[in-house]
Amino acid sequence: MVKIISEPIQIAGVISLVSSPQAGALDVFLGVTRADSQGREVLYLEYETYEQMALREMTRLETEAREKFKLLGSAMVHRIGRVDIGEASVAIAVSSAHRNEAFAACRFLIDQLKKTVPIWKREFFADGSIEWSGESPQKRTEQVR
Repeated sequence: MVKIISEPIQIAGVISLVSSPQAGALDVFLGVTRADSQGREVLYLEYETYEQMALREMTRLETEAREKFKLLGSAMVHRIGRVDIGEASVAIAVSSAHRNEAFAACRFLIDQLKKTVPIWKREFFADGSIEWSGESPQKRTEQVR
């Protein structure tokens, strides 16, 4: 299951999607907004996406991970819009028969998501500046007016 949403991620719901009586391991990764970035105070983040392309790429990654790591279940949810400090912007959950596959699959999914999925992040700082983070095509520094 892959999803892009604009409301807070329901983490327990994501976990329940991958739970299985055959699973010996369930691994979860949460990407959470932190209050500091490169020594600067962050107020919040905003995410934008090209949703159709992002969902297609997330689905491709999930399929690849299921096959490569013999997963019993997998789910990826990414949030767009404003994400406040302490809130999750991404949740990835996987289940497998053994822990090594679950750990490896979860790492593979978050690493590949960050590299290939067209989701862009802006950081809003306490000093009034705004910066695109990562590989955004709009990468630039802005000043809040």
